[in-house]
Amino acid sequence: QVRGLCGTFNGDQQDEFLTPEGDVELGVAAFANAFRAAGACPALGPAIPNPCDSFPGSWERAEATCAVLVGPVFQ
Repeated sequence: QVRGLCGTFNGDQQDEFLTPEGDVELGVAAFANAFRAAGACPALGPAIPNPCDSFPGSWERAEATCAVLVGPVFQ
């Protein structure tokens, strides 16, 4: 029942990159671009940039947010 940028969490790694259209992308950048809102941000190229490079002062907030995603709430 879970689907999106966080994957499907069904134990099948073959469909983890399922796009909103139901296609399975092979690359990370193409998968992320499938969820991109047009005009909201530039499309990703073959290499994914580190978001911390754009917002160096937000490291602590990013770590706290990621801790929620990898914590017991989503396990």
